[in-house]
Amino acid sequence: MTAPVVLEGVSRRYGATVALDGVDLALEPGSLTGLLGPNGAGKSTLVNLVAGLRRADSGTVRLFGGDPRDAANRVALGTTPQQTGLPETLRVGEVLRLVSGHFPDPVPTGELLERFGLAGLERRQTGGLSGGQKRRLAVALAFCGRPRLVLLDEPTTGLDVEGRRVLWDAVREFHAGGGTVLLTTHYLDEIETLAERVVVLSGGRIRADGDVDTIRGAVRRSRVTLRAALLPDLPGIEHTERDGDRWVLHTADADALVRDLVTSGAAFSDLGVARASLEEAFLTLAGTGPQADPAVPTGGSR
Repeated sequence: MTAPVVLEGVSRRYGATVALDGVDLALEPGSLTGLLGPNGAGKSTLVNLVAGLRRADSGTVRLFGGDPRDAANRVALGTTPQQTGLPETLRVGEVLRLVSGHFPDPVPTGELLERFGLAGLERRQTGGLSGGQKRRLAVALAFCGRPRLVLLDEPTTGLDVEGRRVLWDAVREFHAGGGTVLLTTHYLDEIETLAERVVVLSGGRIRADGDVDTIRGAVRRSRVTLRAALLPDLPGIEHTERDGDRWVLHTADADALVRDLVTSGAAFSDLGVARASLEEAFLTLAGTGPQADPAVPTGGSR
């Protein structure tokens, strides 16, 4: 099957600001990809290019094998941008039916209301919805036309825990049915919960590309925890945290550090070793944390 999304050598500038710099990226059919990056990394620009809302300065963007700016190629696309404007005087059901009318085989309104936790609100004016309800409605609109691909740009921003769970379940259901998802988010637990593949974007370039474990493994840092009254002078410690007799040692080589600790003869207890968290990996790969392993796996950025 043709990849739903293909970017080849894509660059985009806004004046002197480089939003994307020679990015190569392909999404396989039925995949769920999380796009991570700090503010200004180029995530929304990439989504807007795929959605046909912007055009690349150079390179090629293909949506279902064609130009995303051609409406015929967007029939199987659903999208929720970061900022959505809902007509405040229209009722929830009216908004859903208005958008559904643009598709040949839309999802029934009642089914969408139930799926996105909006049951009972069909006759409520959108101006009277809470912020979380508006956000759930905006995401529901992306699924009106039975899309094969959805682009979700920060879909759960501002939602409470229950609202996020409702959207997570809806995304899982869509993906389980063979749908392709590109999700941008600042919530790392969202990536760990949903994504099969993680792409880290920073400075307009792809810094890493792989599954969650691969991204974590791209940062050769571990946390060694222990209890000790005094800590001997040990090599390889990058950063130390202390709370009473509880120590947290950050290191690039946990095995070597533990060996040195044991051979030092220092008294200690409650020894533990853990790999870097996804958050630590993200900060490192995005260039806002400690130095990353130079052999970071990447999906193709020039």
